[in-house]
Amino acid sequence: MFTGIVEEIGTVERVQHGQHSAVLAIRAAKVLENTKIGDSIAVNGICLTVTALPGGKFLADVMHETLNRSSLANLKNGSRVNLERAMQADGRFGGHIVAGHVDGVGTILSTKRDDTAVWYTIKAGPQILRYVVEKGSVTVDGISLTVAAVSENSFSVSVIPHTAEQTILKEKGSGDIVNLETDIIGKYVEKLMQPASLAAPESRITEEFLSRYGF
Repeated sequence: MFTGIVEEIGTVERVQHGQHSAVLAIRAAKVLENTKIGDSIAVNGICLTVTALPGGKFLADVMHETLNRSSLANLKNGSRVNLERAMQADGRFGGHIVAGHVDGVGTILSTKRDDTAVWYTIKAGPQILRYVVEKGSVTVDGISLTVAAVSENSFSVSVIPHTAEQTILKEKGSGDIVNLETDIIGKYVEKLMQPASLAAPESRITEEFLSRYGF
C-alpha cells in the first residue's frame, strides 16, 4: 500500500522490451535506502516489485496487463518517473489509500495557472469518472490529489507549487497521458451494495436436489 506522496523523481536508464512485457532499470537514490529484492516501489503510481539492485538503480518487471492499462508502455531511456516506496506501518499517512493498481489512463486537456497553484483538467472515461467525486481523492501518476471539480467527461485538480516541484507533473501539459487510480473505498462500497444475485451466480442446489441424494 502507498500514500500518494512521491518521495523522489527517478530516471529510466533502460527499457528492455519483451514480446508482451518489459523490464525497467530505474536510477534512483532515496527509494533505494533499505530497499531489498522483493520490495514494492510505485512507479508513476504503479506498484512494481524490485527484482534486482545493481548500484544506484533498481530493476522491475512490467507484465502485459500493466502495459495495456497504463502509460508505462510509453517510457523510454531518459524518462523521468515519480517514485514512492510502500508505506511503513509506523509512518505518517499524508495522502490517501493508494493500492498502486491503476484503473486506466487519462489525457490532460489543459493547464491553467491560478495565482501560485496550477489547475490540471484531465479527460477520463466513464469507468473512471464514476468513482471521482468533488473533494474526494484521486491518484495521478502516483500523486495523491484532491478533486476540485468534475464534469461529464473530465475532472480537475489544483496543484500547489511544492507538489509540482517534487513530481513530474510540472513537466506535463495538454495532450500528455497520465495514470489514474480512483479511491479504492468507493469501489468496495459499490461492490458491497450490489444485490446478491449480481454478486454471485445463482445456486443450483435446490430442496429437490438434496432430497434426491439423501439429504
